[in-house]
Amino acid sequence: MTNAAQQPIVRLRGVDKWFGDFHALRNIDLEVRSGERVVVCGPSGSGKSTLIRCINALENHDDGDVVVDGVELGSDPRAVESIRRRVGMVFQSFNLFPHLTILENCTLAPIWASRTPRAEAQERARHYLARVRIPEQADKYPGQLSGGQQQRVAIARALCMQPEIMLFDEPTSALDAEMVKEVLDIMVDLARDGMTMICVTHEMGFAREVADRIVFMDAGQIVEINAPEPFFSAPQHDRTRTFLGQIMH
Repeated sequence: MTNAAQQPIVRLRGVDKWFGDFHALRNIDLEVRSGERVVVCGPSGSGKSTLIRCINALENHDDGDVVVDGVELGSDPRAVESIRRRVGMVFQSFNLFPHLTILENCTLAPIWASRTPRAEAQERARHYLARVRIPEQADKYPGQLSGGQQQRVAIARALCMQPEIMLFDEPTSALDAEMVKEVLDIMVDLARDGMTMICVTHEMGFAREVADRIVFMDAGQIVEINAPEPFFSAPQHDRTRTFLGQIMH
């Protein structure tokens, strides 16, 4: 393996983030390699969402280094723009434009941000809508779709920018129980394809099936990082054991 291949695609070193007096991230060190699937879990308010929002500069970190695909995130807006093209993000809420069709939602960013010709953007969008198993919904509007279908559109929309890394922030938390599985199934497929993924989720079955490593956070800190089997069977820290005891009941 070459030195370049060994470089992490995402690297955080000594990252701190404050919201006023609230210390949201405390001295975060994390490396993610290309093709790796990392699940971030922890109690509410532990800093999970803030962590991944710092990776594509939706939040600016206050201290430390965030390097994504060789680009250091800081005050240079060109660096942020460069990263946003390479990092796709799927949120808790679907954030679809209600007045645009599904196809239009998926082609907007490639056409305007990446200058992709319209016909090529539409072909790509139809490909990814098929990929998330809803090709027949292309000409409908978001309000005509179920929550699970809308979240699958959000995943397709992110994929239409052909990102190297996908970030997921609790992508199933706004869904009814019966819709959770259809979204998780799509994410499992992406993971099997080798997509680099960082996923904040409380879906521990998904974490066990898909993750290469699980990152457990509490009070703005990374408490424990481990492979799924030892993470679940022999957690190293009391806080991890307490969390698993609460969530795995």
